[in-house]
Amino acid sequence: MAQSNRDPTTSRHVAVIGAGAAGLVAARELRREGHSVVVLERGSQIGGVWAYTSQVEPDPLSLDPTRPVVHSSLYKSLRTNIPRECMGFTDFPFATRPHDGSRDPRRHPGHSEVLAYLRDFAKEFDIEEMIRFETEVVKAEQANDEENSGKWRVKTRCSDGVVDEVYDAVVVCNGHYTEPRHAHIAGIDTWPGKQIHSHNYRVPDPFKDQIVIVIGSSASGVDISRDIAKVAKEVHVSSRSTSPDTYEMLPGYENLWLHPVIQTAREDGSVVFKNGKTVYADTIMHCTGYKYYFPFLDTKGKVTVDDNRVGPLYKHVFPPALAPGLSFIGLPWQITPFPMFELQSKWVAAVLSGRVSLPSQDEMMEDTKAFYDKLEASGIPKRYTHLMPDDSQFEYDNWLADQCDYPRIEKWREEMFYIGFKRIYAQSATYRDNWDDDHLIAEAYDDFVKFMSSYPELLPLLKT
Repeated sequence: MAQSNRDPTTSRHVAVIGAGAAGLVAARELRREGHSVVVLERGSQIGGVWAYTSQVEPDPLSLDPTRPVVHSSLYKSLRTNIPRECMGFTDFPFATRPHDGSRDPRRHPGHSEVLAYLRDFAKEFDIEEMIRFETEVVKAEQANDEENSGKWRVKTRCSDGVVDEVYDAVVVCNGHYTEPRHAHIAGIDTWPGKQIHSHNYRVPDPFKDQIVIVIGSSASGVDISRDIAKVAKEVHVSSRSTSPDTYEMLPGYENLWLHPVIQTAREDGSVVFKNGKTVYADTIMHCTGYKYYFPFLDTKGKVTVDDNRVGPLYKHVFPPALAPGLSFIGLPWQITPFPMFELQSKWVAAVLSGRVSLPSQDEMMEDTKAFYDKLEASGIPKRYTHLMPDDSQFEYDNWLADQCDYPRIEKWREEMFYIGFKRIYAQSATYRDNWDDDHLIAEAYDDFVKFMSSYPELLPLLKT
């Protein structure tokens, strides 16, 4: 851990942008460290992306910059793709609640159970008293007047009008599942069918008896293609991770096919895949991911988003030229998110208080450039900068834990994630309800009992 010589009791006035999982745990950790915290949340409730709404945007592709933005991208049938035991915060277990009939006891629960867990978390730690709901951040930038040198000016809009305030630091926790990325398809401009991004998908009913092409075979593509297949005439999945001659019916379905990427879309309504197959489709569904997007943030070019790389950022959190006054929580993906958010938040809180020190600006830039150079040398595109495959997420988590003198990630959590991830690919249709790692569940609940002793009212709800 990099200890600081500064007074460790320094208290900062900190703005946290967003009250999703990252913002909630950031607020907790900042207050635990002695900071004064204000959480700015555009919506009317906590949860961020986990706050389901049936509402969708009027532009089905979400391309219109003037559209009213719907934050959540959840579809009604969504269940978690990692087990609940390894998903929760390290000291507030995401345990089942067998004595509460309103809760979802499944190991891979639906989105409403995750939201209920986050509400439990917020209630336990009195987080809502720090949140200003229905408060949109219009602009966040460094203050340029002498009196507030080094501080941050944050302009917000709410029902009372526009408010301009100054903070010592800003922690960005606005998520990255709202601004869609789209597939580039030759000929799509003259193709006559409908297009929609999964951001605006909720239920399969509108696709009844249609022929639908789903672009993307990651988590949302797999889920949505199967959801739609229940009502559609045909569903064709286009995947860039298959060989060019792939054409196969997916197990368990008679109307669901896997193809390689699309070669072209034609004016007559046909879509041609790289395998030579032609499909006359009614709708193309883009399950193609999202962009990092910070329309409120003005850093005068010191932080940019270039091909979905937010940078330069030291360890995915601090921009060297603006640290520690600006930080980002929750950018990495393909991870166990809540524990990582928690550890990043502990680090940010400790740095802001002076209990932990950062390297110099030059040293942070050198480390960040070395990381980017390593990605480039390995042939990894910029857009995968924040992807953490293989062992990298737990190496990163443990590095963060070491900075804060906090226990490292539990071995059962690490192993459970790896086994679960392999299960997704091996049995994509059934992995949420069939598993073979009960021994890890037992280890997890042994750990949970230790932590739950801090919250005695929850102990009777633990799985026995």
